[in-house]
Amino acid sequence: MTSTDPLRNLGVRVGPHGGELRVFSASADAMELCLFDESDPNWLTKSVPMTRDANKVWVGRSRSLTPGTRYAIRAAGPTAPANSFDPEALLLDPYARGLVRVAADGWRSVVVSDGFDWGEARKPATPLDHSVIYEAHVKGISRLNPSVPEELRGSYAGLAHESTIGYLKDLGVTAVQLLPVQAFISEQRLIEQGLTNYWGYNTLNFFSPHAPYASRAAQAAGPAAVLAEFKGMVKLLHLAGIEVILDVVYNHTAEEGIGGPRTSFRGLDNATYYRHDDTGAYIDVTGCGNTVDFGNPVPQRLVLDSLRYWANEMQVDGFRFDLAATLGRGTDASFHRDHPLLLAAQSDPALQGVKLIAEPWDVGLGGWQTGNFPGPTEGHAGWSEWNDRYRDRVRNFWLADIAEARRHGQAPVGIGGFATRLAGSSNTFSAERGPLASINFVTAHDGFTMADLAAYDVKHNLGNGENNRDGTDNNRSFNHGVEGPTVDEAVLVTRAKAVRNLMATLLLSAGVPMITAGDEYGRSLRGNNNAYCHDSELNWLSWLPTREQRELLETTKRLLQLRRDNPALRPSRYAVSGQATPNASHMDWYDATGQRMDDEDWNSPENRTLQYLAASTPVSEDFNRILLIVHGVEDDVEVSLPEAPGVTSYQLLWDSSTEVPIPEDATELAPRSARLVGGTSMQLFRANGPRVDETS
Repeated sequence: MTSTDPLRNLGVRVGPHGGELRVFSASADAMELCLFDESDPNWLTKSVPMTRDANKVWVGRSRSLTPGTRYAIRAAGPTAPANSFDPEALLLDPYARGLVRVAADGWRSVVVSDGFDWGEARKPATPLDHSVIYEAHVKGISRLNPSVPEELRGSYAGLAHESTIGYLKDLGVTAVQLLPVQAFISEQRLIEQGLTNYWGYNTLNFFSPHAPYASRAAQAAGPAAVLAEFKGMVKLLHLAGIEVILDVVYNHTAEEGIGGPRTSFRGLDNATYYRHDDTGAYIDVTGCGNTVDFGNPVPQRLVLDSLRYWANEMQVDGFRFDLAATLGRGTDASFHRDHPLLLAAQSDPALQGVKLIAEPWDVGLGGWQTGNFPGPTEGHAGWSEWNDRYRDRVRNFWLADIAEARRHGQAPVGIGGFATRLAGSSNTFSAERGPLASINFVTAHDGFTMADLAAYDVKHNLGNGENNRDGTDNNRSFNHGVEGPTVDEAVLVTRAKAVRNLMATLLLSAGVPMITAGDEYGRSLRGNNNAYCHDSELNWLSWLPTREQRELLETTKRLLQLRRDNPALRPSRYAVSGQATPNASHMDWYDATGQRMDDEDWNSPENRTLQYLAASTPVSEDFNRILLIVHGVEDDVEVSLPEAPGVTSYQLLWDSSTEVPIPEDATELAPRSARLVGGTSMQLFRANGPRVDETS
């Protein structure tokens, strides 16, 4: 950012003689800075006319604009189809670092100083091939934790408490991906129903941390204390080696559709910030009432400035972009993988090393873009993406296909598509991007939990107040014979194994795994697949697990340990036949008889058993080779362990048929040994023996 940058230093900058506010508006013809009393934020103490420079930036200066000052903006402008001015509305500074609420629907911006003592804390910079993401809610993760002091439960400080961090470390994840923490509000419809937006996908301001997630003491002390508590959380997580990734919502704002709240952008420059047609009607590709117009460089700049602030001043490690296809829509409203904002986010020197994760779709025309985000550039690994194709295939293989087999005697498809996902989704991501472009997930905050996938055929969302119309009907789930809770032991055992298979697939696949908080122990939302509006024990994590939940938790820990110990499970590149590709895994595929798979084996519904032998081609780790057996039929099968160059024996590491992880087994099984594999199960082996040249 140079001194000639026309949009430099937007927001408030404080100097020795007060402060300066800079606000962009191409459409306003008058603007004023309003200052309020420190103890009564409704008492206007001073109004300062602002002047517009040649770059359409409005500037206001005041000696009273100092840290702690409450302020707002008034803007007036001409009547036009795309304008929405109200000269009496008190508007938020889009770049405000702090906010205070002054009424049910009123806020003030607050001047907050930067700076924090980070001590010895540094960003962990975990490589993607070692990353395991844990998607969590700031409040939900600690609200019921009895080890956290009551006054800190459900807060940034509660997440940073030693018991919460200890749990994450013991589990074995490397990053927490937090549902939105930028200041947000509930939609008007929810407020009228007496509900709340618990998830937070309704952003009010892109720079301020959400104050209600701070402890009561920090909230009472004001925005500076809220900011310090957030930074303190990041600091303690970093000292524990855990990264912080933020789920950010730049695609729309809390101002909703025309007629919704006028809190900031709409009143400052509706024509610039939102996408609309010639009549002024919004073009909505988000399903949330409005769409930020990223065909315009001003909103692009706003997002980049916000990312820089959170990545540097707040020291967060990465971002997951909600409805990221919207961020790639140009002036023609269509998606472009070379969109300036997408490219700038990965090339900006201030964002180097920051993880960029796209939710690669929105609800507009041409909105599904999985596999189509920018690849690596010099100095940056490129974008990773939530892989919905992975999610759907894994759910189908272990759930929907099994349900179909029970109804008709045979599953509808074979194992080939599942194997492609297991090996890193090379049919979705280009060779230059590799398997780490794929954020593998089976569940996320929206949709069934992993336990509910195995317990419900249909959604049960009546508690959301929309007559069960909300939430997807395409769950690809299977209740295993009984809908919801049951005391049928056979059903419960089969469900538990299905969940172990889902978790194992997630953690043993090539790519970057994302666990949804609570899935590691089998959390249920009682069949609600869209629990966005419940700030209650339905959504909060339980810290008093049952025996069955403790068993699943131990299984998840074991699988994460196995992922860490076996580099062959986490390649960063796709292997190329006949070549030695560094940091790839050379993969061989065998059927149940130990013979190499042929085309018919891949595609036939009659074959749902494979043996997957993966050998690493390490650069910085020791050579490693594993054998994973996958059996997708409910009847048991006997397999013959494959003969392969260099393999002298196999050692069993894990079996999904067992309710608790098996101890390390020293027994070595020779190639061609017969091995019984239980119905719908997986077995993981270490393949012992010397490394051989795969290119010879």
